[in-house]
Amino acid sequence: MVKSNSAGTSYRNYKNTKAHVRHFYKLNHSRQTLAFAQAKRTEYQRLNNRRMGIWEACEYLNTLIDDSDPDTESPQIVHCLQTAEAIRADDHPDWFILAGLIHDLGKILCLFGEPQWAVTGDTFPLGCAFQEAIVYPEYFETNDDTGIDRYQSPLGIYDEHCGLDKVTLSWGHDEYMYLVAREFLPAEALYMIRYHSFYPGHSSHAYDALFDDQDREMFDWVRLFNRYDLYTKQDVHPDVVALRPYYQDLINQYFPDKIAW
Repeated sequence: MVKSNSAGTSYRNYKNTKAHVRHFYKLNHSRQTLAFAQAKRTEYQRLNNRRMGIWEACEYLNTLIDDSDPDTESPQIVHCLQTAEAIRADDHPDWFILAGLIHDLGKILCLFGEPQWAVTGDTFPLGCAFQEAIVYPEYFETNDDTGIDRYQSPLGIYDEHCGLDKVTLSWGHDEYMYLVAREFLPAEALYMIRYHSFYPGHSSHAYDALFDDQDREMFDWVRLFNRYDLYTKQDVHPDVVALRPYYQDLINQYFPDKIAW
């Protein structure tokens, strides 16, 4: 579904999008299998790539343009600050503002050598049937998991209402940043980070059968966060230098100087 803001700017328009976005999802949907996602989580949950601070990661990521995003070609630090500043303007708690700032920092995986199809884009459950609510569902035809019978039902390998913590989603920046931040932030902020790209879940309700009571409660926060993540993408860029002192102080309230990535 194409959405727009009050100014008429459309978002998530995948019908009339650039060729590189379609190419991204062809790769993503053909290569994101349950075995792949499980192996990547095992590899990266060790957090042994490097040690650096949160703002250092923001600056490190500044060279990345997200190939999966049909709405913007701005560097990632611009989108992160646009999101955080909109949350701040609405007087939300500090941890909510901080979640806005860091929610996409998991895309740093691209700068560790991972291809974008394994880092960015919408996420979706693996080990069960691919739903029509996923962007470009036709591209799953070449995914090896479509040949595994036990994955083809709505629940697949999972029990009804088992809870998303027991479900493997396609691997990407959401899960990675959750692993990086899980010792430092409240549960609400971690849900926002972990599931903000799970559009079939928070926007289409396509996987409600997998949610447990905690998921249903926490996804109110994920949906609130989505308004800021999606609708704040603008051509006007924030003043990174002027904003840094505020955000560095905010980071220092929750994170040590250096953390494991």
